[in-house]
Amino acid sequence: MTEAAQPSLPAPPRIRVAVDTPQHSGLSGPLDYLSPQALPPGSLVRVPLGRREMLGIVWPGEPSGDTDPALLRPILSSLDGLPPLSPAWCQLVEFAANYYQRSVGEVALSVLPPQLRELDGPKLKLRMKRAAKLGAQNSGSGETPAPGLPTLSPAQAEVLAQLDALLAAPRERTAPPPVLLYGVTGSGKTEVYLRAAEHALKQGRQVLVLVPEINLTPQLEARFAERFAGRRLVSLHSGLTPAQRLRHWLSAHLGEADLVLGTRLAVFASMPRLGLIVVDEEHDPSYKQQDGARYSARDLAVYRAHLEKLPVILGSATPSLESWQRANEGRYKRLALPGRIGGGTLPQVRLFDMKLLPLSKGVTTALTAPLIQALRTRLERKEQSLIFLNRRGYAPVLHCGECNWKSDCPHCSAWRVFHKGDRTLRCHHCGFTERVPSACPTCGNQDIAPLGRGTERLEEQLAETFPEARVARIDADSTKHKGELEAQLQAVHAGEVDILVGTQMITKGHDFRGITLVAAINPDGALFSSDFRAPERLFALLMQAGGRAGRDASQAARSEMWVQTWHPEHALYKALAKHDFEAFAQSQLAERESAGLPPYAHLALLRAEGRTVAAAQGFLDAASAYAQQLPEAMGVLIYPAIPMSVARVANVERMQMLIEAGSRGALQRLLWHWMPELHALKREHKGLLRWAVDVDPLAI
Repeated sequence: MTEAAQPSLPAPPRIRVAVDTPQHSGLSGPLDYLSPQALPPGSLVRVPLGRREMLGIVWPGEPSGDTDPALLRPILSSLDGLPPLSPAWCQLVEFAANYYQRSVGEVALSVLPPQLRELDGPKLKLRMKRAAKLGAQNSGSGETPAPGLPTLSPAQAEVLAQLDALLAAPRERTAPPPVLLYGVTGSGKTEVYLRAAEHALKQGRQVLVLVPEINLTPQLEARFAERFAGRRLVSLHSGLTPAQRLRHWLSAHLGEADLVLGTRLAVFASMPRLGLIVVDEEHDPSYKQQDGARYSARDLAVYRAHLEKLPVILGSATPSLESWQRANEGRYKRLALPGRIGGGTLPQVRLFDMKLLPLSKGVTTALTAPLIQALRTRLERKEQSLIFLNRRGYAPVLHCGECNWKSDCPHCSAWRVFHKGDRTLRCHHCGFTERVPSACPTCGNQDIAPLGRGTERLEEQLAETFPEARVARIDADSTKHKGELEAQLQAVHAGEVDILVGTQMITKGHDFRGITLVAAINPDGALFSSDFRAPERLFALLMQAGGRAGRDASQAARSEMWVQTWHPEHALYKALAKHDFEAFAQSQLAERESAGLPPYAHLALLRAEGRTVAAAQGFLDAASAYAQQLPEAMGVLIYPAIPMSVARVANVERMQMLIEAGSRGALQRLLWHWMPELHALKREHKGLLRWAVDVDPLAI
């Protein structure tokens, strides 16, 4: 009698798992694993990869099915209790990975809190309980009365009426067009954000607010916390501790947080009830990630809103030319706030021709005689002044008049900046720092002197010129310790500072009520930059800086912005003097169109870094030769490789090659077919350290 055949056990289900592997590893897509039970897409799991144990995400889609099940490895565990990441979140990440030419797992895992990698099931449940408990402590019923609301201007009321219509529309219909909120500085854009957020919250939805830099987050967070005292608000930015970031992320992911405020990383926040996205200062280059996956948070915010069929507001007094052109084409809905609230007016802009002005005591071109008098007048009136100089440190370089030695960096093709406070020469690219030499290292001359000036030197000169004034400086050096920025800003708001000196940190978003004079020192450098976006950035920066003056309606009539320039006849300054962004944008777009530059063309940069120039150049030349043979290269321009603007950093030589296409699709098709060969070329060029593709680069 034959033995009865034993029934075969069903094979465990296969799942696709996205893991954090660089694209050049050859494992760019999700990998197949075995799971003891079916897991929904978006679930977090622990999986083996080689000899390592890694956090992974169960990814939507069917497993490949090509591999013998006997060769597949089982997952190690899953993070039970944590709701899976939504399909829309996975779509956003997959789009970002494909568009910016990175692996899905690399993008997905890089935007999650790092502490998730360290948690097992019990620890995760404990963290979730803590997040929920904190949420219960910080949240009310959501019906706490808001403080007295300011009266809306007619322009604000009109804008909000149109935004309310977008927010009230059913989510099942087609996505509403992105809204470009074009409002001059002080026109009440923040109040529009607050009212739109209130509308979304009343519908039971979450609100995501993006700001370009960390130093703007506390100020805006305070405004939202005051208005929505009964709501749970969390922030997401790199200034948080790992534990804080995890707690805030969990609060958003579990739907407990009503509002999330953050920098560019927050565009990937998991928010199951998301109903509105706001991108404040949408023109700011800080929204572009500069390493890893070089994504634009602004552009991804627009894509996410399209994906989830919800409104997105892009706000700025100086919109990016890309957004402005999309509004011209009708792809974005442009809403305008043309005047300041409360009857305020924009400061009068005065251009001072440095060629016609005598130097103050023959020492400095920064503190001219007219500027000194204007500052003294403000001091007599008990008003505040702001001096904007976009260069930190004491002086850009030390110089020997005998042998012409300059304080160059031995590791970079750049100068080391003189910092007088700690008597150091510091490279702002690689960080190399040395004490200031007592004599010229080349000839021994003891009379070495600073050339040019930074904010540190300007602060010293102001203190010498106005010994009775309270002078403060805000830049990356004076605010590097925790709490220093907040303390200095509070001193300005409290009227404890007479003259504020700073870099672009002080030009964005701050509501300084007592400032009646803004002076821009030496802004001309950007006029002659090789980067075609430099004029756009300079105009935005000066408009933002000028916007700090005259925000109190009682002082607006006598508020001024002074620009000390060697080129007052330049069209950029002529438009600035009239606060005419529209004319400036029109002229710049005409130039861009005639030159075939964005937004009328689409760019990518292939960058290479090597131990030698030859190594980086060889890789780019080989890459170009291969690309020229591809059918997808038809109609795409591939320029010769050139050194980057700072060609050497930390003894690494840097080269780049520009790729230009007439359409986004043509560029993406070329990159998709090109990428596998680039990975292979990396292995052939031994002196090559790393390479990267930057799609839609902001710096050329």
